Amino acid sequence: MKRLSLLFLPVLLAGCTYSTSIETLPTTISAATETPAETSAPAPTPSTESAEVQTTLSQVAEPNQDNVLEELLASLQITAEYPSGYDRDLFRHWIDADSDGCNTRREVLIVESISDPQVGESCAVYGTWLSRFDNRQITDAAELDIDHLVPLAEAWRSGAYRWSADTRKRFANDLGFAGTLIAVTASSNRSKSDKDPASWLPSNDSYLCQYSYDWLAVKYRWSLTIDSDEALALAKLVPNCRGDYQIPNKAEVTFGAPQPTPTSTKAGQDPRFGTCKEAKANGFGPYVKGVDAEYDWYRDGDSDGTVCE
Repeated sequence: MKRLSLLFLPVLLAGCTYSTSIETLPTTISAATETPAETSAPAPTPSTESAEVQTTLSQVAEPNQDNVLEELLASLQITAEYPSGYDRDLFRHWIDADSDGCNTRREVLIVESISDPQVGESCAVYGTWLSRFDNRQITDAAELDIDHLVPLAEAWRSGAYRWSADTRKRFANDLGFAGTLIAVTASSNRSKSDKDPASWLPSNDSYLCQYSYDWLAVKYRWSLTIDSDEALALAKLVPNCRGDYQIPNKAEVTFGAPQPTPTSTKAGQDPRFGTCKEAKANGFGPYVKGVDAEYDWYRDGDSDGTVCE
């Protein structure tokens, strides 16, 4: 594992020195266990680092032990992202883990209301929320998205492609760490999409240190990797982020079957996948009978002359 050290990195932002703490969630909410599972896993994607990252690493000292964000960043493996195969349906989310009638979305709304939340029939939640991405106060829960701070697609690219279905479900519904799921305005969540800190940061500058901490903490908690651009962006943010931050508990991670790789094909043809679902997830299709040679690779379930539509 490459350790990223940050002591002398240039500072992009100043003033992120406010104190924060991890919220304590109700004991009725299930959390991931603290000890990672000892299971065999497919070999990870080989580590690749840009020349810029290697140069940066050669110029810096060990991370400042008084800065938890630097410690977290230094502990993460830098490696290329897994490029294909993501499907949101692979992460079963908004479950009712404790069978109290409120699913994960409603649990987050209850916990994050800055006024005393009221819970009505079918766990309808009424309260007041502060959307930290854009610093807006919201009183209508319908205007809020529950954001996976590390997006599901980003998690997939950073190691979740190797996880079992159960691990992906627990990640998608993780109430064991307050920064994993947050209530934000739908517009700010759409702006963020599946971007990492190298390509998107919240407009609320006062929240940047907390955002950086939560991102790093989720990646650490779930043993996910970071890519080189992500590492450099975070390295510029974290040196001045000091406060009452904590190293989060590790979540249990188990592994499933290796993801299929596309079969090589003749020049000019698209990659060949095992199913249309995999082809579509990677941006390929549709294919028309008699027009596209790729049509013959897949089953035309409705016999309309088009597959992977």
